[in-house]
Amino acid sequence: MRTGVRLAVDVGSARVGVARCDPSGLLASPLASLARRRGDVEELAALVAAHAPIEVIVGLPTGLSGREGAAAEAARAFATSLAARLAPVPVRLVDERFTTVIAHDALRQGGRGSRERRPAVDKAAAALILQGALDAERSTGHPAGELVGSASGAGG
Repeated sequence: MRTGVRLAVDVGSARVGVARCDPSGLLASPLASLARRRGDVEELAALVAAHAPIEVIVGLPTGLSGREGAAAEAARAFATSLAARLAPVPVRLVDERFTTVIAHDALRQGGRGSRERRPAVDKAAAALILQGALDAERSTGHPAGELVGSASGAGG
Protein backbone atom coordinates (compact mmCIF):
# COMPACT_ATOMS: atom_id res chain seq x y z
CA MET A 1 0.00 0.00 0.00
CA ARG A 2 1.14 3.52 -0.74
CA THR A 3 1.91 5.73 2.21
CA GLY A 4 1.14 9.40 2.53
CA VAL A 5 -1.60 11.73 3.63
CA ARG A 6 -4.77 11.70 1.57
CA LEU A 7 -7.73 14.07 1.74
CA ALA A 8 -11.33 13.17 0.94
CA VAL A 9 -14.19 15.43 -0.02
CA ASP A 10 -17.94 14.91 0.41
CA VAL A 11 -19.61 17.38 -1.95
CA GLY A 12 -23.05 18.49 -0.81
CA SER A 13 -25.38 21.22 -2.00
CA ALA A 14 -24.76 23.41 1.08
CA ARG A 15 -21.36 22.26 2.37
CA VAL A 16 -18.22 20.37 1.40
CA GLY A 17 -16.96 17.98 4.06
CA VAL A 18 -13.24 17.28 4.20
CA ALA A 19 -11.35 14.46 5.89
CA ARG A 20 -7.68 13.56 6.24
CA CYS A 21 -5.81 10.36 6.94
CA ASP A 22 -2.62 9.78 8.84
CA PRO A 23 0.67 9.56 6.86
CA SER A 24 0.61 5.74 7.01
CA GLY A 25 -2.79 5.70 5.26
CA LEU A 26 -4.49 3.65 7.97
CA LEU A 27 -7.00 5.91 9.68
CA ALA A 28 -9.27 8.65 8.31
CA SER A 29 -10.63 11.43 10.48
CA PRO A 30 -12.89 14.45 9.90
CA LEU A 31 -11.04 17.68 9.14
CA ALA A 32 -13.31 20.55 8.05
CA SER A 33 -16.68 21.58 6.69
CA LEU A 34 -16.65 24.35 4.08
CA ALA A 35 -19.64 26.33 2.84
CA ARG A 36 -20.54 25.79 -0.83
CA ARG A 37 -20.12 29.14 -2.50
CA ARG A 38 -18.16 30.89 -5.19
CA GLY A 39 -14.48 30.24 -4.41
CA ASP A 40 -15.03 26.95 -2.55
CA VAL A 41 -12.55 25.18 -4.86
CA GLU A 42 -9.92 27.79 -3.96
CA GLU A 43 -10.65 27.35 -0.25
CA LEU A 44 -10.26 23.60 -0.66
CA ALA A 45 -7.04 24.10 -2.66
CA ALA A 46 -5.63 26.03 0.32
CA LEU A 47 -6.42 23.07 2.59
CA VAL A 48 -4.76 20.73 0.11
CA ALA A 49 -1.66 22.94 0.05
CA ALA A 50 -1.54 22.95 3.86
CA HIS A 51 -1.74 19.14 4.14
CA ALA A 52 0.26 18.17 1.01
CA PRO A 53 -1.67 14.95 0.25
CA ILE A 54 -0.56 12.34 -2.28
CA GLU A 55 -4.12 12.39 -3.66
CA VAL A 56 -7.61 13.77 -3.09
CA ILE A 57 -10.66 11.50 -3.06
CA VAL A 58 -14.06 12.91 -4.05
CA GLY A 59 -17.20 10.98 -3.10
CA LEU A 60 -19.41 9.98 -6.01
CA PRO A 61 -23.05 9.62 -4.92
CA THR A 62 -24.75 6.80 -6.78
CA GLY A 63 -28.11 5.16 -6.30
CA LEU A 64 -28.61 1.67 -4.90
CA SER A 65 -28.65 0.36 -8.47
CA GLY A 66 -25.32 2.04 -9.18
CA ARG A 67 -26.95 4.61 -11.47
CA GLU A 68 -25.76 8.19 -11.34
CA GLY A 69 -28.16 11.11 -11.02
CA ALA A 70 -27.91 14.88 -10.62
CA ALA A 71 -25.86 14.68 -7.41
CA ALA A 72 -23.28 12.44 -9.12
CA GLU A 73 -23.15 14.84 -12.06
CA ALA A 74 -22.48 17.72 -9.64
CA ALA A 75 -19.77 15.71 -7.85
CA ARG A 76 -18.10 14.86 -11.18
CA ALA A 77 -18.13 18.54 -12.19
CA PHE A 78 -16.67 19.56 -8.82
CA ALA A 79 -13.99 16.85 -9.08
CA THR A 80 -13.06 17.99 -12.60
CA SER A 81 -12.70 21.62 -11.42
CA LEU A 82 -10.70 20.47 -8.41
CA ALA A 83 -8.41 18.26 -10.52
CA ALA A 84 -7.67 21.17 -12.86
CA ARG A 85 -6.87 23.42 -9.88
CA LEU A 86 -4.77 20.85 -7.95
CA ALA A 87 -2.71 19.34 -10.78
CA PRO A 88 -0.38 17.50 -10.46
CA VAL A 89 -2.07 16.14 -7.28
CA PRO A 90 -4.31 13.30 -8.49
CA VAL A 91 -8.06 13.45 -7.83
CA ARG A 92 -10.08 10.23 -7.72
CA LEU A 93 -13.85 9.62 -7.62
CA VAL A 94 -14.96 6.89 -5.19
CA ASP A 95 -18.48 5.47 -4.70
CA GLU A 96 -19.95 6.96 -1.55
CA ARG A 97 -23.24 5.08 -1.21
CA PHE A 98 -24.67 5.31 2.32
CA THR A 99 -21.88 7.45 3.83
CA THR A 100 -24.10 10.43 4.68
CA VAL A 101 -26.80 8.17 6.14
CA ILE A 102 -24.22 6.31 8.24
CA ALA A 103 -22.66 9.59 9.40
CA HIS A 104 -26.09 10.99 10.43
CA ASP A 105 -26.87 7.81 12.38
CA ALA A 106 -23.50 7.79 14.16
CA LEU A 107 -23.79 11.44 15.17
CA ARG A 108 -27.40 11.02 16.29
CA GLN A 109 -26.39 8.05 18.44
CA GLY A 110 -23.59 10.21 19.82
CA GLY A 111 -26.21 12.64 21.13
CA ARG A 112 -25.82 15.46 18.63
CA GLY A 113 -28.97 17.40 17.77
CA SER A 114 -30.07 18.04 14.21
CA ARG A 115 -28.69 21.60 13.97
CA GLU A 116 -25.27 20.82 15.39
CA ARG A 117 -25.15 17.62 13.35
CA ARG A 118 -25.40 19.29 9.92
CA PRO A 119 -21.82 20.64 9.58
CA ALA A 120 -20.38 17.60 11.36
CA VAL A 121 -22.15 15.17 9.02
CA ASP A 122 -20.32 16.44 5.96
CA LYS A 123 -16.84 15.97 7.39
CA ALA A 124 -17.85 12.65 9.02
CA ALA A 125 -19.16 11.44 5.64
CA ALA A 126 -15.85 12.50 4.05
CA ALA A 127 -14.00 10.44 6.69
CA LEU A 128 -16.18 7.41 5.85
CA ILE A 129 -15.46 7.88 2.12
CA LEU A 130 -11.74 8.10 2.82
CA GLN A 131 -11.70 5.13 5.19
CA GLY A 132 -13.51 3.03 2.58
CA ALA A 133 -10.97 4.04 -0.08
CA LEU A 134 -8.04 3.26 2.24
CA ASP A 135 -9.50 -0.13 3.16
CA ALA A 136 -10.16 -0.97 -0.50
CA GLU A 137 -6.60 -0.05 -1.46
CA ARG A 138 -5.21 -2.12 1.40
CA SER A 139 -7.24 -5.18 0.33
CA THR A 140 -6.64 -4.92 -3.43
CA GLY A 141 -3.23 -3.27 -3.62
CA HIS A 142 -4.64 -0.67 -6.04
CA PRO A 143 -5.97 2.86 -5.45
CA ALA A 144 -9.75 2.92 -5.16
CA GLY A 145 -12.06 4.60 -7.62
CA GLU A 146 -11.69 6.41 -10.89
CA LEU A 147 -8.92 8.86 -11.70
CA VAL A 148 -10.37 12.21 -12.77
CA GLY A 149 -8.97 13.56 -15.99
CA SER A 150 -7.06 10.39 -16.91
CA ALA A 151 -6.64 9.61 -20.60
CA SER A 152 -8.49 6.31 -20.30
CA GLY A 153 -11.02 7.42 -17.68
CA ALA A 154 -10.54 4.05 -16.00
CA GLY A 155 -9.95 3.59 -12.32
CA GLY A 156 -7.24 1.55 -10.60
